[in-house]
Amino acid sequence: MLVLLAGIFVVHIATVVMLFVSTIANVWMAGRINSLTNSSGLWLECLNGQCTDLNFSDDDLSALKAVQAFMILAIIFSFVSLVMFVVQLFTMEKGKRFYITGAIMLVCWLFILISVSIYTARFPQYFKAEQDHHGYSFILAWICFCFSFIIGVLYLVLRKK
Repeated sequence: MLVLLAGIFVVHIATVVMLFVSTIANVWMAGRINSLTNSSGLWLECLNGQCTDLNFSDDDLSALKAVQAFMILAIIFSFVSLVMFVVQLFTMEKGKRFYITGAIMLVCWLFILISVSIYTARFPQYFKAEQDHHGYSFILAWICFCFSFIIGVLYLVLRKK
């Protein structure tokens, strides 16, 4: 049981770190323009190492703000869930389940789903060149989506022994 708790804790910490990297790094979409590398994230657009503000239409700018907000909320809720797990681990009676921790983590999962879905629906239209592709930040966000769901369900099922 101790190994399971330690494993869940390590995966949870990895999820928080990956969420943070995914939100901060500007590689949600990547590609090449002529011979120059191009990447775009939630905050900046970089062309061959020179970063500038994103240039999207006004309609898509509000969608971008929603993606930014939900990713930040996902980081906050994931961290709060990690803190709640530690608190419940040391204060909860034996045989009880980690309901609060699991519920908070599932809220984090929902926020990741919303933000990545909005980005998927609205922003790839700006990247139509043949060499354009989703970057590692976008992939990390989807990995965090999977991990947060698994961790949330495990917290709901897990009992303190």
